[in-house]
Amino acid sequence: MNNHEIDYKIYGDDMQFVEVELDPRETVIAEAGSFMMMEDDIHMETIFGDGSGGGGGGLMGKLFTAGKRVLTGESLFMTTFTNIGSAKRHVSFASPYPGKIIPMDLTQYGGKIICQKDAFLAAAKGVQVGIEFQRKIGVGFFGGEGFIMQKLEGDGMAFVHAGGTIIKKDLLPGQSLRVDTGCLVALTSNVQYNIEFVKGVKTALFGGEGLFFATLRGPGSVWIQSLPFSRLASRVFAAAPQRGGSKDEGSIARGIFDMFNGD
Repeated sequence: MNNHEIDYKIYGDDMQFVEVELDPRETVIAEAGSFMMMEDDIHMETIFGDGSGGGGGGLMGKLFTAGKRVLTGESLFMTTFTNIGSAKRHVSFASPYPGKIIPMDLTQYGGKIICQKDAFLAAAKGVQVGIEFQRKIGVGFFGGEGFIMQKLEGDGMAFVHAGGTIIKKDLLPGQSLRVDTGCLVALTSNVQYNIEFVKGVKTALFGGEGLFFATLRGPGSVWIQSLPFSRLASRVFAAAPQRGGSKDEGSIARGIFDMFNGD
């Protein structure tokens, strides 16, 4: 085993957080901004990349490992939390928006999971957080959220988060599933992944579901979320009152307010 063996417990339902139990000298790595709380004797440190040493030795190796994360829109840095005490200690990480935290033992999935670029939350030290390029150029130009994905490699625990309700689908050999690109959370490395054009002009232009969706073909496992953060954010932005814009759901209350203020 190359990864630290960590224990954990997940709390909550729709606004979850994960509590990781660290034995002395054990370390967990986490995405910037996911930290929630920690007990005494937990040492926090900012590092380049994931600290796994997968990019080779020396400064250039570390810069290469960290630089790959920029391609997925993530920070150059990650944070490590190490128990420097003599007893078990706990550190907790929270999901940044409503949804679920999915614990994944990478040993059960061939040592590799591919996930959306913003899904990774935390993992045992030793798990390599890299990038996964899709081989077909159509995926890159038309997939939107799918061209460059994250890959988690190793033999330890990793935690990813997703929005809304999460479902895991186990695909048989040759079985396929078509998914909105934003709803795809993660997949095992043996699942074939491609982007398919939505047939029918009316569907593409007026269906409201976009021009493309992901086609997944088994064997393997995939995780699907019902509420991608991008979809939630777009609905909130569309419903928010715009300065100087047209009247919408908030216009009645705003109109009464303006009337009492002489506008």
